[in-house]
Amino acid sequence: KSPSRSEFSFCNYPYVYDPASKARVLQMENQMAQYNELQNALFRGLFSGNQQVDLCPFLVLKVRRGAYLVQDTLIQINRAKESDTLRKPLKVKFLGEEGVDEGGVQKEFFQQLVKELFNPDYGMFTYDEAVRLHWFRASRLNMETEFELVGVLIGLAIYNSHILEFSFPLVLFKKLTGMRPCFQDIQELFPDIHQNLSKLLQMSEEAIAACGLNFTVDMECGFGEIETVDLKPGGAQINVTCENCREYVDLYTQHLLHHSIQPQYAAFERGFLRLCNGKALSWFRPQELELLACGGRQLDLEALENATIHDDGYTRDSQVVRWFWETVHAMDDEGKRRLLFFVTGSDRVPIKGLAHLNPPHVISKMGGDSDRLPTAHTCFNHLLLPAYTSKEMLQDRLRKALEYAEGFGLL
Repeated sequence: KSPSRSEFSFCNYPYVYDPASKARVLQMENQMAQYNELQNALFRGLFSGNQQVDLCPFLVLKVRRGAYLVQDTLIQINRAKESDTLRKPLKVKFLGEEGVDEGGVQKEFFQQLVKELFNPDYGMFTYDEAVRLHWFRASRLNMETEFELVGVLIGLAIYNSHILEFSFPLVLFKKLTGMRPCFQDIQELFPDIHQNLSKLLQMSEEAIAACGLNFTVDMECGFGEIETVDLKPGGAQINVTCENCREYVDLYTQHLLHHSIQPQYAAFERGFLRLCNGKALSWFRPQELELLACGGRQLDLEALENATIHDDGYTRDSQVVRWFWETVHAMDDEGKRRLLFFVTGSDRVPIKGLAHLNPPHVISKMGGDSDRLPTAHTCFNHLLLPAYTSKEMLQDRLRKALEYAEGFGLL
């Protein structure tokens, strides 16, 4: 073979892969990296004379619930960054609880941490009820460590094959893939501003002059503090006209989506790239990266039903199983999401779809007719369903089970 001749590989043409195939390749890449890190940890334990070397083959996070969750996570993530152990396979332990992490505890850890970090009261992100999207809060406060933690959190979730429950606009994922924000990106996050700027581009010279605009913008720099910022040097002395209107819109766009939140985004990106910098991730388009990180919102429970495995005496045609799916398909969207959360630990749909849950969804018999509630092993996507004697009893017990679906204790 000629040394100048390169081997052909479909990996050089990522556009031929669908999102699910890209996700499978990324998962293999991450598993190889985790195996290498685990092997390195074992070798360090065997051959290193340094007693301070971390010999554990896993990245173990021991955290408390509630007000201490962010603080505990922040301290241990910083420690892992300093010791370069973020790439180890993740294990999570909630202090005071007996749950063993085979995947399900991690899911709840990510869900609870996201809930804390993305709470507007925490001061890091804004949330617009009208568009249902989070965005970085423009501020002079130094919270780079916290924003880097959020980036690491998303990277850890992708690296360990979990999806997170937050809602960022697509422009964030465009920025993470190296694309420059454009005017159209404002529409999803700031629809009113996009509408007003679009009208401005259509105005006559007289109408623009009547608006009295110049190349400045008012920016919130703290909690309620407003500061006027130049969009370009000397912007306060430059009036907006027909000739420079497009430049004004472009600079306004870059201010909203880049300059005003640059310290926060830079820290976030730095954390994200600590784990998500492999070759396979570069194949993803922004829309695909969003699906990978956050999962989809389109529920196809018929696909889940068709892919479900039945065990311990149940079959697809068992009366209780049929009642169960009849009840599920009659639920509203919120009920279906609660059920998905109850069984899998998340109400989001993986990038490969519900028919390709890993491990597959299983329904098993849990004894005969009783007053017991259905239970689930979220780490195995495994539903334990008693053999109820009536559809009404099944509906009642399932409703109650969904109401109490949080926490990891052993019965």
